[in-house]
Amino acid sequence: MTAEISSDPWSTLDDILGLEVDDPVDDGIGELAVYGRCSTEDNQDPETSRGWQFGNARKFVEPLGGRVVAEFFDIGQSRSVPWDRRTEAARLLAELKNPRRTWNAVVVGEGTRCWFGNQFSLIAPRFAAYGVDLWVPELGGKYDARNPSHKMLMSVLGGMSESERQHVQARVRAAMDAQVVNEGRHQGGRAPYGYVVVDGGPHPNPRKAAEGFRLRVLAIDDEAAGVVRRIFAEYLKGVGDRAIAKGLNEDGVPCPSERRRDQNRHRLADGWQGSTVRSILENPRYTGYAIFGRWTKHETLLNPDDVSAGHVVRFRRVEPERVVRSRRPAHPEIVSVETFTQAQLVRRSRAAGGMRGIAKLDRDRSAAKHTYLLKGLVRCEICTRKMQGAAIRKGVYYRCIARTLAPGSAALADHPKTVNLREDVVTPPINDWLCRVFDPANRDETVAALVGAQGGQPGTGRDAVEKRLKDAEGRLRRHQAAIEAGVDPAALVDAMNIAQAERQAAKEELQHLPEAQTLNVAEVYAMLDQLGDVARHLNSRNPDRIMQVYRDLGLQVVYNNKKEAVVVTASPRVVNVCVRGGT
Repeated sequence: MTAEISSDPWSTLDDILGLEVDDPVDDGIGELAVYGRCSTEDNQDPETSRGWQFGNARKFVEPLGGRVVAEFFDIGQSRSVPWDRRTEAARLLAELKNPRRTWNAVVVGEGTRCWFGNQFSLIAPRFAAYGVDLWVPELGGKYDARNPSHKMLMSVLGGMSESERQHVQARVRAAMDAQVVNEGRHQGGRAPYGYVVVDGGPHPNPRKAAEGFRLRVLAIDDEAAGVVRRIFAEYLKGVGDRAIAKGLNEDGVPCPSERRRDQNRHRLADGWQGSTVRSILENPRYTGYAIFGRWTKHETLLNPDDVSAGHVVRFRRVEPERVVRSRRPAHPEIVSVETFTQAQLVRRSRAAGGMRGIAKLDRDRSAAKHTYLLKGLVRCEICTRKMQGAAIRKGVYYRCIARTLAPGSAALADHPKTVNLREDVVTPPINDWLCRVFDPANRDETVAALVGAQGGQPGTGRDAVEKRLKDAEGRLRRHQAAIEAGVDPAALVDAMNIAQAERQAAKEELQHLPEAQTLNVAEVYAMLDQLGDVARHLNSRNPDRIMQVYRDLGLQVVYNNKKEAVVVTASPRVVNVCVRGGT
């Protein structure tokens, strides 16, 4: 009896207990859900991508007895986005908690399309917690969390996915850079204000051309291009961004989002803003050259305290060395390279002084009860600052107040407490002088004076830059002398940095200032024709028309308080020379 038990103890025990043991039957891996993903609907056909991924998954599990009963497929979702932030992947994870789900395993068509970086290590424990197996073709079977080789392979798979994405990005960016540099090709996106996108002929890629793709190029929108030129001209005359925007709104000029509603649906179309003007002034594509890469996508953590939440895309300005420019003009220019460069140098010069430099801009103030015909045109000879308009006992004055000067300024020694200049005292002599100078009877004399006064000398812009340079160098010398006299250098660090920045900006601006143009007699006559009937405009009762004449003539008034006299200079905008008078 003992021998019989020892030969097959489990069989004897089953007979005693009356148990009947069935032979195991292999029914396969059962019912599964399948997951897939394609990046963007524009670059990939979602139906084709879905078909081959789910086809691969079925070929993998059907020989093992698997049956796909549920499908989850994300369209337009980057692989770098965590599963919880993908639409279909998040729905799959939510279905794990459903006790009535019809599947107990998940299969994928290609692992590199589904997992990125360390994503697999973050979601695999969630599947295991609900008893759901993961079948991965790259593993050749089911993922086993207790198998260190499986963990290592899935970690490598995530790294390969991340590396593939980075390589694709680098190749695409390099190809686009080459197209811009060598061909000046428009890389798509919204056309800058002032341009429209038009058909440029067949696509240079033969395959795309055979499929009907066309090349897209930029062409000038004449009306909007005129506004762009106006913005650059006003800015170079000293008008600030907000003041330019205010003037455009007052003139009823449609803002970019209002003019092109089809490509600016995300905008409110609520008029010109200072930021809109600034973006136009800083866009080098108006020079006619193709510029690419000024902004780039930058991925930042959605929640720095939860790395698993993934990244979000933000746009940032890139370093100047990464921006590329075409070797030759790629589309019609709206402003010349010289004009654009001059505007950038002016912006840099104003930014060098911080808020103090920005405050020098001619900004529009709130609507006033009085009209100041000489607004922004009158300067005090003692301190060279612009005199501010003010209404005193129903009279219009231009004032320069000593208390607004910087403490320690050299001008304080000779500056009265207040310098006042009454408008109705000075404007009649100015108008009489201008009417006489630009009277048709004196036309030949005026032309001769303008032509003779040129002499190849630089314009007033150079004088102003040289003055800023001299002022910055003077302040640097005073700071250095103060340090030598025993002042703590730490107390002068900020002041010296500002002065140094202003000096450097002024030097660069001087280097890039255009040379003065010498006009012949015919060109000066044409310039006077453009001015029209100066006397008729000055004698009108419309203050806006009078002010426009002053601006067109480049009028500048310098008031000498001691002599009680003004020196008036008219510099027509189309020429760098001037005629001078005094009252």
